[in-house]
Amino acid sequence: MKTGGFKEIFITSLIKVCGYSAIIFVGMIFIFLIKEGSPALVRVSLENFLQIRWYPIEDRFGILPLIGGSLIVTAGAAIFSVPLGLASAVYIAEVTPRWAREILKPLVEILGGLPSVMLGFIGILVIIPALREALNLPTGLTAFAGSLILGGMAIPTIVSVAEDALDAVPKTYREAALAMGATRWQTIWRVTLPAAKSGVLTAVMLGVGRAIGETMTVMMVTGNAAVFPTGLGALFKPVRTMTATIAAEMGEVASGSTHYHVLFFIGIVLFLISLTVNLIAASVVFRQRKRAERILS
Repeated sequence: MKTGGFKEIFITSLIKVCGYSAIIFVGMIFIFLIKEGSPALVRVSLENFLQIRWYPIEDRFGILPLIGGSLIVTAGAAIFSVPLGLASAVYIAEVTPRWAREILKPLVEILGGLPSVMLGFIGILVIIPALREALNLPTGLTAFAGSLILGGMAIPTIVSVAEDALDAVPKTYREAALAMGATRWQTIWRVTLPAAKSGVLTAVMLGVGRAIGETMTVMMVTGNAAVFPTGLGALFKPVRTMTATIAAEMGEVASGSTHYHVLFFIGIVLFLISLTVNLIAASVVFRQRKRAERILS
């Protein structure tokens, strides 16, 4: 009895330590970013940051082109990956027989583990030439190419998490809907998906989060031109993202220089954008759970 009690206390304490450590690590990362990035606010004026030209050699640190490039690539990736990812998850969870699901699910998870560098090489050798010829573009290194590849990288994450959420919906929900005369599609659309809404939303946020934080792929296929995107035509022009800027320039700057601190400031902006997206998703999931608890009660 004492041994069982000791084991229970040890396991409970270990779980608490792991949970708190995740929060502590995130906090330490944010403190480090603040420490290294805050001097940029002293050395560079707000007017300089709000310019549309990024040219550190001439002390021009306009981050708007970098933010705009990240947003347009991420938005394009979300538009491409979310419908395909959710449709694939519904197909695997609700349509395919069990034996096919046991094959498709591991294949999707294997695709999610492919290195981003390899996908970047595929983009350079296959997708970029095809886009240049099909759309008659001067170069295939565009935001559209980055959106397609990032969308493809996000799809396995969306499919895997959303399929787990759909599979967790009790079978009695489907049986009750079918017994009341609903068709199979009506059952999926009006019963299963709403019941798994929180898990599906989590899948979408994880997929979009991977697109926001991806570095190597966007460095290889977007052209790395720090040009402020204006209009839908910017989707078919070269852009530069915040992550690509940090990765491309951090190894060449002098430690402690203004350029060095500005790159960390860009990391702070990226961190805040990712945190905002996650907080919005968490609040939506929390509201959905509260609403479901009210309905059930």
